[in-house]
Amino acid sequence: MLKQKRLRDYGVNIGQMKIGKQNAITDVAGVTVGHITLSKDEVQTGVTAILPHQGNLFREKLIAASFVINGFGKTMGTIQINELGTLETPILLTNTLSIGTAADALIDYMLERTPEIGHTTGTVNPVVAECNDMVLNAIRKKVITKKHVLAALEQAATEFTEGSFGAGTGMLCYSLKGGIGTASRLIELDYGTYTLGVLVLANFGQLGDLKINGQPVGHVLQHHIKSTDQEKDKGSIIMTVATDLPVTQSQLQRIIKRTVTGLARTGATLTNGSGEIAIGFSTATKIPHEATAHVLHSPSIPEGDIDIAFRAVGEATEEAILNALITAHSIIGRDGNERPALKDLIETHPLSLGPRASLSP
Repeated sequence: MLKQKRLRDYGVNIGQMKIGKQNAITDVAGVTVGHITLSKDEVQTGVTAILPHQGNLFREKLIAASFVINGFGKTMGTIQINELGTLETPILLTNTLSIGTAADALIDYMLERTPEIGHTTGTVNPVVAECNDMVLNAIRKKVITKKHVLAALEQAATEFTEGSFGAGTGMLCYSLKGGIGTASRLIELDYGTYTLGVLVLANFGQLGDLKINGQPVGHVLQHHIKSTDQEKDKGSIIMTVATDLPVTQSQLQRIIKRTVTGLARTGATLTNGSGEIAIGFSTATKIPHEATAHVLHSPSIPEGDIDIAFRAVGEATEEAILNALITAHSIIGRDGNERPALKDLIETHPLSLGPRASLSP
């Protein structure tokens, strides 16, 4: 992904399943991701946009679901997703105090492309999620504007940066620099091969809990950074899951619940101050907004085949979080606050990950 050194470039492979071509959420055909990054002095924030397909999402909706693991978070649009089971806008990620601006811009984006909204048909359900970047970012300045949001939507592409970019610019993870991470898995079934991708906005955790491939590397690394940087877990994570697997809403919700398995394998303990939220969609079926004169048919996999999707989403979530950590670069932000980047720490403190792997430059 845009020449960044990712976890597998260090010789660390997560899980058992095959990865997609780019090992990214954009391995799901039609999905694109765009960033706007604002990084100067005390302003360290941004916007990340996820476009589920390249048509008009309001007119051609997708089956969708959301799931709250721990509800210490602020989102828009998830209530209607779970009630109707569909997604009708792109998904935006940003900082906590920019939720309103992002939603307003997303509404404008949809109104411009869909004249019938609010005129001959209903209104629109914007989907926006957040994490709190106030340690590095002067969040009270509310610097995100509609222009920034629209630019992130317009710049969406199949390749994008991870770590300290877009909504991930000011985020922390396991007391280190965090941010955006992604990974994918191939789901091989008798009737076809499908793709599942995950994109995370990672902003949670305490360093001593961090595990990579099951190894307690955070316990080792915590001796090499200032104790004042190892704050209590007060962050959040937004996990966006995309797949082309044909599923019902119920099946999709069951799948995205299993993001928690990958999250836990990195060391997360789901503390009081951390909000863990999953949002997912399937591109397998497009559901027309306008009424049709015939019954709609939506294919879905047999329930007996769903375990492989459970494994895929867990593996992809785990690797996406670790990609967010290893690709992030250190930033000095508000009041001189800074957190080290994992890739910088391992320059001087290589980590053994057991007999078959190590995390070193």
